[in-house]
Amino acid sequence: MYKFIFSFFVLVFVSFPLSARQPAAIASAHPLATQAGEEVLQAGGNAFDAAVAVTAALAVVEPYSSGIGGGGFWLLHRASDQFEVMLDGRERAPFNAHRDMYLDKQGNVIKDASINGPLSAGIPGVPAALEHLAKHYGLLPLSKSLQPAIRYAREGFPVDEHYQRMAKFRLSALKKSSSAAAVFLHKGQVPAMGYVVKQNNLAHTLSLIAEKGADGFYKGELADKLIRGTNKAGGIWSQKDFNEYTIIERKPIKGEYRGMKITSVAPPSSGGIALVEIMNQLAAYPLEKLSDIQQVHYIVETMRRAYRDRAEYLGDTDFVKVPVARLISKDYAAKLRTSIRPNMATPSNTLPGVKKKDGATDTTHFSIIDHQGNRVAATLSINYPFGSCFVPPGTGVLLNDEMDDFSAKPGVPNVYGLVGAEANAIQPGKRMLSSMSPTFLETKNRLAVIGTPGGSRIITMVLLGALAFHQGESAQAIVDLARYHHQYLPDSIFYEPDAFSLQQIEKMSSMGHSLKAVENTWGNMQMVIWDKKKSMMSAASDRRGLGLGRVIP
Repeated sequence: MYKFIFSFFVLVFVSFPLSARQPAAIASAHPLATQAGEEVLQAGGNAFDAAVAVTAALAVVEPYSSGIGGGGFWLLHRASDQFEVMLDGRERAPFNAHRDMYLDKQGNVIKDASINGPLSAGIPGVPAALEHLAKHYGLLPLSKSLQPAIRYAREGFPVDEHYQRMAKFRLSALKKSSSAAAVFLHKGQVPAMGYVVKQNNLAHTLSLIAEKGADGFYKGELADKLIRGTNKAGGIWSQKDFNEYTIIERKPIKGEYRGMKITSVAPPSSGGIALVEIMNQLAAYPLEKLSDIQQVHYIVETMRRAYRDRAEYLGDTDFVKVPVARLISKDYAAKLRTSIRPNMATPSNTLPGVKKKDGATDTTHFSIIDHQGNRVAATLSINYPFGSCFVPPGTGVLLNDEMDDFSAKPGVPNVYGLVGAEANAIQPGKRMLSSMSPTFLETKNRLAVIGTPGGSRIITMVLLGALAFHQGESAQAIVDLARYHHQYLPDSIFYEPDAFSLQQIEKMSSMGHSLKAVENTWGNMQMVIWDKKKSMMSAASDRRGLGLGRVIP
């Protein structure tokens, strides 16, 4: 079956003319997940049912990127009344967590304590999100939408090269959990190509959710196994954590860039605010008339300032006051621009704010537009590849290590090099700050659903994609763009191998920019575009991954 599905990989970008019924389109990071969404649409489901199917399928076939033991954000648009909402399914800190839980007696961050093992895991949000999507927005019961994922878990999926790379990267941590090693490794080693990964315990967990909804996960026998297994290995979970976990519906962040509407996610994601803040700054520059060097210079300088604000101000708005209106205002953008020099980089240490004190690709995304025009942009994560690398025995649930997204200590970078302030300090029940940026873009003639994994680089990838969309680029061209990134600290432009020429590097260096090439590419963007003028739908999956974009007549 898998070989047949994978044969569609060549159709990463497909277009069909709109007929009497608008086609649907799905782009996800794995062919089996895209097929799951298509299967549910063909069964009479809408985009929100397909989102349930794709979310759960990715949890099975991309264990290094997302999972039932993780969380995410689902950005929804309902066509019937143009209603838009962000579903916040982000993990929460356990109620037994405290501000300094990853510091030693001298106040220094304990290496890997927030990355490996059950102490690094926040309370999962995906199971609650599956029920919320189905109950409030879908047409089908969970028992129908979860069937593809349950089937994949029981029958298994073959190991590919990317799985091998991620498993090798996290091999030592996976070996420390016998339950994780039993599923994701073969005889304690990285599985060979084609090895079939079967997850019977996960199939049972998904079946419980299909039958009982979120209660199948957060209550009863499974909840007992999750809490008991986690705490026996050094975790701090409680039944109260499960009882009080809820999906929060939040108002999306809205912005506008030269006639293009931007709809993105609100805190505890930093994505929407940072994206709008950057594009508000860029709106004053005629980028299309500038040289390529000048374009990159202004884009980098606006990235720098937005990431500075991310570090200083952003956190869970249920716990801290975030000046959202100010940060996304045109007036604030104008103020930020006053310190941008046209031919010289601004050293990050000259900007006010958080100072750094001490010195991979994961997560996943999918984009959907259904036959009725409903749409979903969803970015999901367990954080680092294979999350915490811990599975509570008998559950099949790979736990996240999202606690690392908090600021373990103000000014000290996390695993992605991001620094933070008190706004993102650990508090019991708090949701950690994220960079996940599922986004809708709309011009007079076109509509896009876009997002990507990539840790701290997610926001800048979506930014570059949004600018290219505004210029009329195709979905495939956008997801395949060469990428560069600046996040305030460290004070460098990181770039993919083919992003800049030697001449460009020399010119930008002469302007005071520090540039650092990375050996590997990053991100795995998934995008759907509806061209209203041409009456065409297209779906594209990043060349860097093995995903699949499909248009469904």
